[in-house]
Amino acid sequence: MKEAKLIVNKDFVIGEIDKRLYGSFVEHMRRVVYTGIYEPTHPLADKQGFRTDVIDLLKELNIPIIRYPGGNFVSGYDWTDGIGPVEKRPTRLELAWKVHETNEVGIDEFVDWTKKVNTELMAAVNLGTGFAKEAGNMVEYCNHSGGTYWSDLRKAFGHKQPHHIKLWCLGNEMDGPWQINHLTADDYGKKAKETAKIMKWVDPSIELVACGSSDPALASFPDWDRVVLENTYEDIEYLSIHRYYFYENNILDYLYSYIDMNNYIKSIVSTIDFVKAKKRTKKTVHISFDEYNVVNPVINQTIDTMRNGRNQKEKA
Repeated sequence: MKEAKLIVNKDFVIGEIDKRLYGSFVEHMRRVVYTGIYEPTHPLADKQGFRTDVIDLLKELNIPIIRYPGGNFVSGYDWTDGIGPVEKRPTRLELAWKVHETNEVGIDEFVDWTKKVNTELMAAVNLGTGFAKEAGNMVEYCNHSGGTYWSDLRKAFGHKQPHHIKLWCLGNEMDGPWQINHLTADDYGKKAKETAKIMKWVDPSIELVACGSSDPALASFPDWDRVVLENTYEDIEYLSIHRYYFYENNILDYLYSYIDMNNYIKSIVSTIDFVKAKKRTKKTVHISFDEYNVVNPVINQTIDTMRNGRNQKEKA
């Protein structure tokens, strides 16, 4: 048997690593926001209701950027429900995860929270039930200095300085039939292009991420990515991809997952390069791998059962 050799040299450099590669994700889903990072009744909650124990742990991780507010959630979300006095915000039926959304946490509160954990915000706009104008309004609210309706409204609600959010997602997983107001690749591509134009007219400094394939197992992959890129190539900086790996107490399934991921990335790179060549452009669109995780269904189900049992006891 031949022995494997590993050579490590600090001077062997392939390229610079974007620090955002180590980013994370917060969605209005299950306990992620409510009782996860935000729980006003918790003994360790700060004045805004955010859990300081969670803040301390996240600061140790030194996460460079966090995506918010979704996820599937964003495709049915009206961002204006989450601004202004908390007591006047509406409670909505949240259709992605089938819960009541109280809107206690919105864009302003989340920006405040990112400062507490020393991270940046990657915002997502609704391209499911939402429209281009609404996305432009959100950019104006968050990034414009003042003197306009939306920017002055932000000031009136307690944030005099702009949030300066530089990275924005044009929706979430719009290739997925499970998504609220799922679109075809061509319909999404056209909608994303027009939305991108408005958002960059409001703030030319922002970077945009178009929805690529959310799962290489879908029949639409990778043609979805090609069609979206042909519509949006000159208007975006990144194409998103998502991948989750499920295993049931089999470590080999997890260890072998890198092969699938490597093939997935190669296919997306090839698709981007094809559209780049077809358009005769010098611009290179990069990949935003903004959802990834390894999930053990047994453990996940056990945790959910424990949480549901605890919630039932609290209600009793």
